[in-house]
Formats: sequence, C-alpha cells, structure tokens
Amino acid sequence: MADFVSKSVVKSAERVLATPLASKATLNTIVGNILADNPWGCTPYQSGGETLPAVAKSSEYYSGTIIYENNEGKQVGRISVRAPSSGAFDTTISTLLAQAGLETAMGGTASHDSSEDGFSVTLKCHAANGELYNVAFKRDKVSISSFESDGIMTTIETWADTVSELA
Repeated sequence: MADFVSKSVVKSAERVLATPLASKATLNTIVGNILADNPWGCTPYQSGGETLPAVAKSSEYYSGTIIYENNEGKQVGRISVRAPSSGAFDTTISTLLAQAGLETAMGGTASHDSSEDGFSVTLKCHAANGELYNVAFKRDKVSISSFESDGIMTTIETWADTVSELA
C-alpha cells in the first residue's frame, strides 16, 4: 500500500490581544492603513487572466445585539444582528433602535451595547515569494493562516509590534 508523502508544510499563527480592540472603527482604521500602505510588502499577482491586488479583503462581518429592557430594568427581549459591512451594521442597528413598533412588541426599550460587538475582517495577501496567505483580524486576536515561509510571520509580527492596538 502506498504512503502519503508531505508536499508542503502549511502554518498558522495567532496573536491574542492584551486588550480587545475598542471598536470597529479601530479595526477599520488598521485594515484601511494596510490596504493603503501595504506594510507587508505584498505584490499584485495574476489569476484567471486577471491582475489581483497585493492585499484585498476576502471576507468581513460585524455582529451585535439589541437588548430590550422593561421599566424595572429586566431584559425582556433581544435581537442579534450580523451584517456584511461596517456601514450595513450601523444602518441595521440604528434602524432597529428607531422601531417603536418593535419596542411595543418586545415590551421594553431598545439599547445597543457596542462593547459586546463582534467583528472580523480577513485579508488575502500575496507575498513576494509567490505564497498566498490570509490575515484575519477579530476583536481579540489576529491570525495568520495558510503560509509556509517563516518570513511572512516575522514580517507581520514586526509590523504588529508597531501598532499599539495590536499589543
């Protein structure tokens, strides 16, 4: 019987943040700076006859909860929200908070505690050595996945050390 033979060693790494990111605005600023400045030295590449960017968002989502409390401060209802973009999340939250009919149906006043919000943005990156890898930012951690070269992790770690929010 034939044996499987390793062809590559795909790695992943994770940095748990000492303090969770304060807000989705903080996350979006970090991601926006990466997309604008390309601090990891990624390179554009060809795929399917198309030139693709060096770094691009491959997925993102934002989640939170609207809580309904009655006059005694007891929680009487909740609505979970998950949106595909920061703008869609803000619009959905503000729309739900403005719905008097929902407050009546729930029997309480609506509120949104952003400290419990979740968010995730994954970037697809093309290293100068030809590797494609992913960097995922969440409120409490940053993960690098699908890379082989230790140089990729070193580059991202060195960069992350310069971003105070990623300590």
